[in-house]
Order: sequence, then C-alpha cells, then structure tokens
Amino acid sequence: MKPEDLQRLVTQTMPYGKYKGRLIADLPGNYLNWFARVGFPPGDLGQLLALMQEIDHNGLSGLLEPLRRR
Repeated sequence: MKPEDLQRLVTQTMPYGKYKGRLIADLPGNYLNWFARVGFPPGDLGQLLALMQEIDHNGLSGLLEPLRRR
C-alpha cells in the first residue's frame, strides 16, 4: 500500500457493476466481502478494493474522513 492509495479510496469510483459510480470508500461491506470470497479483480482496482475491504472489516472507515474533506 502507498499513502496515496488512501486518497484514491475517497476519489475513485467503482467503474462497473451494481455500484458503478459510487466511491470505493462508500461501497457496502457485504459487496467488499463478496469480492474477498470470489476474488478481487486484477490490477489497481483489485488492490484498492482489497484495501477498502480490510479497512471496513476492521472498523477503520472513520480514518478516511479527514481525506474526504480535502
């Protein structure tokens, strides 16, 4: 993980699927957990989804709030 990945969670949107257009940081936990079970997509998107799933799973989503205000 790079520090800029945290900023990307609150600026990059989901490019496809049921939650297309929603910020990665705003994806529901059950959707992130589904990816964790079936496999994250390859590349940067998959890395960001895995990072967000880890943050959400550990109840650390509040840590992203200061980044949202920028």
